[in-house]
Amino acid sequence: MAILRVSATSICVFILWRLIRRLRAPKSPLAHIRGPKKEHWLKGNFHRIFQDGRRYNLDMVDRYGGAVKIYALLGQEQLYISDPLALHHIVVKEQNVYEETDMFIMGNRLIFGDGLIATLGEQHRKQRKMLNPVFSLANMRNLLPVIQPIADQLRTILIAELPADGSVVEVNILPWLSRGALEYVCQAALGHSFNALDPTKENDYMDAIRTLAPSSLRLIFLRPFIPMIVRRFSLYWRNKMMDWAPSDALRNIRHVINVMDTSSKSIFAEKKAALENEGSVGSAANTMKGKDIMSIMLRANASSSDDDRLTDSELLGQMNTIIFAGFETTTSAICRIFWILAEKQDVQARLRSEIRKAKQEYAIAQGLSGPWEDVEVPYDTLMGLPYLDAIVRETLRVYPPTSLLSRTARQSSILPLHEPIRSASGEMISAVHVPENTTLIISILAANHNKRIWGEDAEEWRAERWLSASGERRPFGDGDGNSMSGASLGIKDGMKYPGVYATMMTFLGGGRACIGFKFAEMEMKQVLTTLVPRIHFALPKSPDEDGHVKEIYWKMNGLQVPVVRLPAGDNVTAQVPLDLRRVREDDFMNQPR
Repeated sequence: MAILRVSATSICVFILWRLIRRLRAPKSPLAHIRGPKKEHWLKGNFHRIFQDGRRYNLDMVDRYGGAVKIYALLGQEQLYISDPLALHHIVVKEQNVYEETDMFIMGNRLIFGDGLIATLGEQHRKQRKMLNPVFSLANMRNLLPVIQPIADQLRTILIAELPADGSVVEVNILPWLSRGALEYVCQAALGHSFNALDPTKENDYMDAIRTLAPSSLRLIFLRPFIPMIVRRFSLYWRNKMMDWAPSDALRNIRHVINVMDTSSKSIFAEKKAALENEGSVGSAANTMKGKDIMSIMLRANASSSDDDRLTDSELLGQMNTIIFAGFETTTSAICRIFWILAEKQDVQARLRSEIRKAKQEYAIAQGLSGPWEDVEVPYDTLMGLPYLDAIVRETLRVYPPTSLLSRTARQSSILPLHEPIRSASGEMISAVHVPENTTLIISILAANHNKRIWGEDAEEWRAERWLSASGERRPFGDGDGNSMSGASLGIKDGMKYPGVYATMMTFLGGGRACIGFKFAEMEMKQVLTTLVPRIHFALPKSPDEDGHVKEIYWKMNGLQVPVVRLPAGDNVTAQVPLDLRRVREDDFMNQPR
């Protein structure tokens, strides 16, 4: 256990050194930036931002504006940014200055390998150049009908739990939607099925992916020490530290890394051999038909020049990165949508009617027979449904699955602000000096709730803001940004956020924007158009044996975590219990069929 004492001593020395350094440091260069007071000598007020901090984040920006000073671990001063012009400089104009933190890059490299979220500079640009065409609209169109059976299987499983007489059954939809999202991303990304929708066929890789995020969140305050540990300890001693650590979460992450590494190497070797020997890739080639993301990427990589070609290590890194990124956030987003539909019955009825109309019209045009509920609409029809699109966009705006991201300033710079802020001395300032090595928190949540951009009702979920008076999709990206007007959405006084998706920041923007957002959007819409026609969703109404009705509450702990409040629940376990039944005719809007 000597290594534990050495590592613990090293961390204590590091903490003491940081405290002494801070006490002896000259006046802070961020002293003129206002923000909430430090609440704890060790945690600052960082814990208020990341631990169930939705209200705290929004109230902080309302009070202090688009650039706020916060206190992180050991009292380190950081900048919390939600101003649109400042974010444009951070993620687009000066993205070479504001890079991912060492903690983020090194942590991701330890877990996922040399994928997109673990690389910087030229290596990252090279990887993104290879991956961008993989997520093209043409590839999404080809992929949609191939993955439709996953949504069909999910619908069959849920309907099997519902009585034929139309009575209501309470179902926790989170495990099933989580399994469905994992099967989606594994088949679409790898062309490989882990049988995630069959609970009798568990496997280590599926369990590892599902437990990674909860384990990581429990260790959030250890993350700042990752760069120090990586730089000062060899791989051998890092593994020993995790083996001997008293934390179950640390040991679990070690197990997760080993399982992911072993499984991904096996799948990769199989697909690469299939490509070289047969010209088609993967064990699921009969179902995916070589249209999965990894198959496309392997073919593109094989035909690339030596300068552009990715190494096997980089390709392996993309596998784990795409699966984790596409699984956890999509599960959160689609669960939130079903929760909203359960809460807002008028929204659910209107959506169901729009889906019925689109499927019936497509069936007639194609001369298809059979129930309209089973009709599979093509990509352009699916993505063009205005009310479905409005629901997805508004949910991702108001409730982004990931609310906060970090950057570090690699050199001193001046960060301009669109909206001036009041300094500690009372003067209005329109730019902030950012010293080298300053950490900045990008607030996706606050950006998406900016009332000057999205209107005074920015915190309200209202899908109609994305629609014109005639019910068609409103344009966005130019106009006055007034959510109640007929003008375009998401811009005010010539300023808009640099988001890659509908001018919101949910999928970020610039060279590190989420590369798979088109797939995520397509998956959510396909699941909705498959389940909503046959299943009615409502919030739980029946009291438990103690007379308590379940109330679902969403905690903002890095990711959005749905729990059931006390006393009906434990306020900890992730779950989304909803009342489900088969659809009746009165579950549609009153309109001609």
